[in-house]
Amino acid sequence: MKKRKPWVHLTGFMLAASLLLTGCGDGDSNSPAAGAVGGGTVTPGGELVWALAGTVTNDSLDAHKAGFAPTTRVMRSIYDSLVVELPDHSIQPWLATSWEVSADGKVYTFQLRKDVKFHDGTPFNAEAVKFNFDRIKDPATKASISFNEIGPYLKTEVVDEFTVKIHFEKPFAPFLSNAAKVDLGMVSPEAVKKYGDSFPQNPVGTGPFKLKKLTPSTQVEFEKNPDYNWGPANAKHQGPAYLDKLTVKYVEEEATRVSVLQSKQVHVADIIPPQNLVALKADKSFNVQETELLQVNYSLYLNQQRAPWNDLKARQAVRSALDLDAAIKTIYLGTSQQGWSPLTPHQFAYSSSRENAYKPDLAGANKTLDELGWAKGADGYRSKDGKRLTIEFIDTQGNREKRLDLNSIFTQQLKQAGIELKLVSLPAGTYSERRTKGDYDLVAASQFSGDPDVLRQLFSTKGPSKQNNIARANDPKLDELLEQGYLEQDPEKRKAVYREAQEYIIDNVYSIPTYVFQYSVASGKEVKGITFDHPAWPVFYDAWIQQ
Repeated sequence: MKKRKPWVHLTGFMLAASLLLTGCGDGDSNSPAAGAVGGGTVTPGGELVWALAGTVTNDSLDAHKAGFAPTTRVMRSIYDSLVVELPDHSIQPWLATSWEVSADGKVYTFQLRKDVKFHDGTPFNAEAVKFNFDRIKDPATKASISFNEIGPYLKTEVVDEFTVKIHFEKPFAPFLSNAAKVDLGMVSPEAVKKYGDSFPQNPVGTGPFKLKKLTPSTQVEFEKNPDYNWGPANAKHQGPAYLDKLTVKYVEEEATRVSVLQSKQVHVADIIPPQNLVALKADKSFNVQETELLQVNYSLYLNQQRAPWNDLKARQAVRSALDLDAAIKTIYLGTSQQGWSPLTPHQFAYSSSRENAYKPDLAGANKTLDELGWAKGADGYRSKDGKRLTIEFIDTQGNREKRLDLNSIFTQQLKQAGIELKLVSLPAGTYSERRTKGDYDLVAASQFSGDPDVLRQLFSTKGPSKQNNIARANDPKLDELLEQGYLEQDPEKRKAVYREAQEYIIDNVYSIPTYVFQYSVASGKEVKGITFDHPAWPVFYDAWIQQ
């Protein structure tokens, strides 16, 4: 058995805090800064108001069902995880005090804390862990990202009240990293039974904050959990949160979000638009924290199951027609860089081998399209057999992270190659239906995750999306690589597999990565102690307001 020792010594605790603050790479580069704004004597109490960039979709705060980034950012305050992952990708205790991994990688045995209770007063124990993982696996739950996070989950065995064994059909190396995410956070079994379908609007976890009031599509109010005394290994204190109350207001419009921060109507705002970042950094009244969100970059996915995008040359022509660097600099004003891989640079197993491997080549794109029989007409657009070369781009996320602005530049660039980019904005339900059916030429999306196994969800026919993966890929070699990635227990061998997979995806233009997203949080100088979890969401457990 491979044993992971619990981190119980003071020196270990101090090292954890140091790693969270300074970051440490996996051998390739430095990890993103994940620091806390601290200093001074803590003054507990008060209400912190956070202007959230987005709306909690359908007001769902169910850890297992919600998959939208704004929702996940909010849920981190409600739900705890079995373990916590540090910036150097090491795993440390949280609700679990220690764990062992079987020699074959199929069984994870956890020893649990014995002093934890859910917000409703019911105990957290081995039965609760079993309930949570069985719930995610149950098709009736309609789990979202959490379904991918448990991989080939088989069953949970309750050994005794505070010992549990998680069984998998196959070795599943990403499990500990996934178990650190809020998507696999622990929900109250009794609350799920009590509220049924309305549990997403009545969330109950073990976290430092508990629900006080939810105002649909507007805001959510939390109050501190007075019994909380089980923070993760990297927390800067133990006991209840310093704040008495945390209120999250949904402020989608970026100018409004900055305005309410500057006018002191809120204490904190996230995803600060590029044009305001420099000004806020220079203003001594505010602190700005930035960290790379560990994820699959926002990427363009051409439908490989629809002509002409089933032709590698056509996909290469589209990529060659795009000047990604120029577009990103124009929109993000130097606050984000071009992404060269599906994975972000500080993600475990990131491959840098394809950085600068391709470049804008409008002449080459035009030549390729000529050779493929797409002729330019008087209007500047290409056609073949009476059909215009149009990329129908379906979307449902609006101008989140200035994506519509970015796509507007892509539209202009593609026109220079005779390609029409036609954006079709759809309601979420219609978008999901069309995407599942493959009724589109192009979709674009990002996917936050702490482990490169997320690639299986997006590119593999053996992942949870099967043939309907977002890339519409159906490539046995890629399927095999991504299977090897989660089966392999040796970290260095895993890196090699995932690096090969990234290179294969790029070489075959199964996606076109765009920008690397830097998640930003701006706060008044009086706000101290905000940290980031893994992959990069704000944590308010150690936060306090200087009086």
